[in-house]
Amino acid sequence: MARVFCIANQKGGVGKTTTAINLASAMAKSSNRTLVVDLDPQCNATSGLGHEPAERHPLLIDSPIRESILETSQQNLFLMPGCRSFQDVDKLENGELSQGDLLKQHLEAGMGGFDTVFIDCPPSLGELTQAALASSTEVLMPIQCEFYAMEGLTQMIHVIRDVMQKHPGRLTFGGILLTMYDPRFELTHEVDNEVREFFGDIVFDTVIPRDIAISEAPSYGQSVLAYSPRSRGARAYIELCMEVLERD
Repeated sequence: MARVFCIANQKGGVGKTTTAINLASAMAKSSNRTLVVDLDPQCNATSGLGHEPAERHPLLIDSPIRESILETSQQNLFLMPGCRSFQDVDKLENGELSQGDLLKQHLEAGMGGFDTVFIDCPPSLGELTQAALASSTEVLMPIQCEFYAMEGLTQMIHVIRDVMQKHPGRLTFGGILLTMYDPRFELTHEVDNEVREFFGDIVFDTVIPRDIAISEAPSYGQSVLAYSPRSRGARAYIELCMEVLERD
């Protein structure tokens, strides 16, 4: 059975897409057949893996979803592209697919044949995120090391628990990931201590540093592992991948 990770946080700019792309890349390097599903209308995961957004979202077209899955420049790494069409985004969030388990069923139809799947969610607690959670086996929450890091997490955890109750025995807490970590700042250490004290062992030991290579890589349509394999960011995502594999 595939491990399906929902990368979720209702706040934007915390590293969801960055984590989806780079952790998926590290997983693919470990010989796992890996899929990134872009559910965010901004489509940053799509462009960050070197592709253009689809004209119609794969979850809404009549042809089999697997026909819309794209190869990337990296072996074992595949992409279900996102779509910026306002009409398609509205249908996903408010249309027929958002009712009941239909969106969940469509998602699962495209995820067969993969060892690992990463679903990049929009920064919200809406229907898309909830469907992604219901389709996943684990939820991974990136948190930026800033003053408001804990803000909104309570709501996020309530939504996760609601999904767990509706679909018992499937979804688990995969972990909380500290991103944009800069040890030079006292605030970083304060956030680190607060998050670990509150959430305990579900916080990953690995932290993702502030690294210019991580920021530059998407403009080349690559993961940081491909763009700058010796960078601090690349090493951090490899270490995170190892930690995720150990938690299996």
